[in-house]
Amino acid sequence: MPREVIDGILEVARWTGSGMNKQPWEFVLVRNGDTLRAIADAEGAGSHLAGANFAVIVVMPGTGDEIETYDEGRLAERLLLAAEAQGVGAGIWWFKDGGAAAKRILGIPTDRKVRTAVSFGYPRQEATGAPAKRSEGRKPLTTLVHEEHY
Repeated sequence: MPREVIDGILEVARWTGSGMNKQPWEFVLVRNGDTLRAIADAEGAGSHLAGANFAVIVVMPGTGDEIETYDEGRLAERLLLAAEAQGVGAGIWWFKDGGAAAKRILGIPTDRKVRTAVSFGYPRQEATGAPAKRSEGRKPLTTLVHEEHY
């Protein structure tokens, strides 16, 4: 994946808003396939990290503040939107064990909080186009949006 695509996604992450502009996060950019597979293997079945072109592991201070959790969610969402803008697929992985394996593999200090990884990649060559946007299971806008009054 071109470095300018990765940097563009990371720039969006850097500019993501945070409570009181604390910018509490740090990122571990993982491009090495062996490292991604090692993290995925440690996480068990279902981890899409192994097949990613790269992943961003979100490292938070772990203060326990509610705003920190909110900021992490905002950040993850913006990483997904930045990927879409670059024509890249992305998915969120939530670490089941507090990211213990990822911390060990990546050398992240134990006092930091690791909950979220976002994997990125292009569709495989054999894919026959973009997947259809799914609407099943989603409420229709008419039940969610109230115009001018409730």
